[in-house]
Formats: sequence, structure tokens, C-alpha cells
Amino acid sequence: MLVDPDLMKTRAFIGNEWIDAEAVTPVMNPANGNIIAEVAKLNEAQARQAVDAAQAVFPAWSGALPQSRAARLRAWYDLIIGHREDLARIMTSEQGKPISEARGEIDYAASFIEFYAEEAKRPNIENVTSHLPDAEVEIWREPVGVAALVTPWNFPSAMITRKAAAALAAGCTVVVHPSHETPLSALALAELARRAGFPPGVFNVVTGRASELVPAWTSDPRVRALSFTGSTEIGKLLYRQSADTVKRLVLELGGHAPFIVFKGANLDQAVEEGIKAKFATTGQDCLGANRFFVERPAYDAFCEKFAAATAALTLGPGMDNPDLGPLMNEGAVAKQEEHVKDAIAKGAKLMTGGQRDAQGPLFFQATVLKDVSDDALIMREETFGPVAAITPFDTADEVIARANDTEYGLVAYLHTMDPRRIYRLSRALQFGMVAVNRTKVTGAPIPFGGMKQSGIAREGARFGLEAFTDIKYVCRDWA
Repeated sequence: MLVDPDLMKTRAFIGNEWIDAEAVTPVMNPANGNIIAEVAKLNEAQARQAVDAAQAVFPAWSGALPQSRAARLRAWYDLIIGHREDLARIMTSEQGKPISEARGEIDYAASFIEFYAEEAKRPNIENVTSHLPDAEVEIWREPVGVAALVTPWNFPSAMITRKAAAALAAGCTVVVHPSHETPLSALALAELARRAGFPPGVFNVVTGRASELVPAWTSDPRVRALSFTGSTEIGKLLYRQSADTVKRLVLELGGHAPFIVFKGANLDQAVEEGIKAKFATTGQDCLGANRFFVERPAYDAFCEKFAAATAALTLGPGMDNPDLGPLMNEGAVAKQEEHVKDAIAKGAKLMTGGQRDAQGPLFFQATVLKDVSDDALIMREETFGPVAAITPFDTADEVIARANDTEYGLVAYLHTMDPRRIYRLSRALQFGMVAVNRTKVTGAPIPFGGMKQSGIAREGARFGLEAFTDIKYVCRDWA
């Protein structure tokens, strides 16, 4: 069903060559369970081969004029926009998200490439007033070297481009490992990178099981940076594995976002934004609102409106463009069931949904629970699915303490019309990003990332490029 069938690749991409393997990994459409492709399952030696290719071209790529790197990135961006519909169809087929969301992700993914194509040309030398007589001081930013990028299945295009565009603009070369559940989007991006004219070895995609491939990169001293998006548990593992080679780390880890609604807020707006914050990507989003705190005078009205809006959401195969699609795998569905059962056992009331849907084994109904106790699993763990937990609060101090009572600190959502409360909570909430009276906050120009165990460093903005650079200080004496 693709306009350009050549975008459907099933072999890995190393040194601008398509690489076979002795084994393959099946890729399943989560909407119907059909196998849509069998993708090369590389081994550790082939993972190191990708580093060989990236390391070999690094001097030429890092030494190229910034305008040259920018031109390649711009060409890649143009190709992605030109193949938007095919890329979206590939994504929906392997990930399951509604086709309109997939199209939106392609636009989002491309925006990082466009942004960093422009940033690549910015001056990277800073003059500093010398503290020494007869000396001239400069600070340079230089690319760190080969960067390993390990990406998840929930955003199989955007999580690659957000990392790769910054690294490539900085002058790094990259080896990419996409999730074994959604490798087709990454390989389509690789084909377009090849057409954009990236030199062999600059952009490589290594497919297979992360546990069999990524340790070859964490232990390799030639890999100078590691950028990972995924669970906090795996992020900690990669942190430990990277210690011996002291890599530059960019970790975008789990979230457990509070969604706080005060009395006096625009309840209709809060409900509308809450639906977006909870159910985008069928809830499979680290930015997903997990814990809804509503001030008691507004509590009953919010619960009723939110449950009604949730019950109206459509569920179905992504190609039919419903509001929600299937979940990624059986483990994700089982987690929803566990969280719902546990919350009800601890006193929560089920307002809508709460079970698997008849459309297929990976479909779970959009669910709302009210009166959820703080000791319920859903209030302690990242649900990563379409289950919303709502609980009341009485004071600002109380909700600040309860919202911050988590190891996570990625994003918080706040709804209130009181400017003093907006300022106070924006400062008091221990989260890297705060969205006030809205949900959409991400984009290429902003520093995406979290506090506490939600990650290290930032992606996007100039900070995303700087994460792939080292600072060199030069002090010259002209005597």
C-alpha cells in the first residue's frame, strides 16, 4: 500500500549497505497479530562493525564545513516530508497508533532535522575575556565522536530524529538501535538518509535484540556518547554499563505525570486537555498524565465530564483512524489489567472501561477510575496505557507534596486561573517541564527532559546539540 515500496526495508543499514543476518525477528501488526515483515537480527560482531564504519568516517564528517552537514540534514528533511504518508503507514502497521497520530509524528520527527540543519551552521567559538596578561582565551565546542542512539517503540521515528539530527549537526556519526518491535520506521529513515547523500558510515541502523547488541556499544571506548529513551530500569542498566568507558550520557527515562486541576479552572478546557494528556498514543507515552488530582469543590463535576469524554473515544485498528489503537504487546495489556484490579481492590470506583475489548487481544478500553488511593499501584508506577486515575485534594500544599512523591520528574500538568498559584506551583513541582492550562509543550526548539530518575541532560533546543559536544579551552600567548 506504499507509494514508494522501496521504503520497506528488512535488512540492517551499515556503511550505506544493506546487511543480512543469520537470523530474523518477526515484526507484528498489533491490531491483528499479522506478521508484516521479518527483519535481520544482527549479532554482537555486526554491532561492532557498525561502530567501525562510524569511526572510520568520523574525521571527515566532523571536519566538514558546517554548511555541508546542514545541507545533508536539509535534504533528509525534504525527503521525509515528501514521503510523509508512506512513513506514517509503515509506522501504524508496526506500532498500531492511529494514522493521524502517525502523520503527526512524521511531522514532529522532521521538525528536529529542520531545526538542527539550521543549528549546525551556528558559530561554536566563544571568546572569553582573558584573566592572564598577554593571553587570548577561546572556548570551542567539538563533537565527542561516535554516538550510540537507543530508541523505543512508542515513537519509532521521532525518537531517532530528535537524537540523530542533533548528533549529526554537532559533527558526530551515529549507530542507531531501534526497538525490535518497530524497526521498519528506522530502516525507512535510513533509506532516506542514503538518498539524502550522507557519506557511508555517518548514519547506521543495527536491528535485533537490544540485550545482544547494545552491550557491544556500552563497552566500546570508541563510542563516546550514548543517548537512550526508555524505562528508568533500563536507563539505570545502561548507566552502569557505560561507567567503565565514561561515556557522555543522555537519558530520557520514565514519567509519572500529575495532572492538577484547581477549583475555578475552566473545567471544560481541563477535561479536553486531560483527554489529550492521558490518551495520546493510547496512553503509551512517557508524557502521559498518570495521576489526576482535582480540588474537592470541582471533583465530582470533573470526574463526570472526564468519564463521559473518555467513554466517547473510539477504539480500533490504526488504519481506521480511531482515537485509540491497540497496545504494543501482551505485557502492556496485562499491566492495565493489574492496575485496574489493584485500584478497585483498594477502594477505587470504575466509571468507564476497565477491560480488554472484543476487537482483539491487544485492545484495552479507555478507562477512568475515581477515588483512587495513593497506595494503589497506578499511583506509584507508570501505567503506560489508557487508564486514568482520579483523586481529590484539599490544599495546594497537599497536592504539591503528593505530586512530588515519586521517583519520576518528567512533566506536570497544571490547570488554574490564579496567576499566583501558577507561579508558585510551577516553581514547587519537581518536574523538568510544566504545562499550564494546556497539554502540547514539546517541539524542536525546547529542552525536553526531566528531573530525578526521569533522566539526564536534555534533547531539543541548543542543549540537545551541546550534549554531543566536548568543550575545549584554548589559551594562546602571542609573545
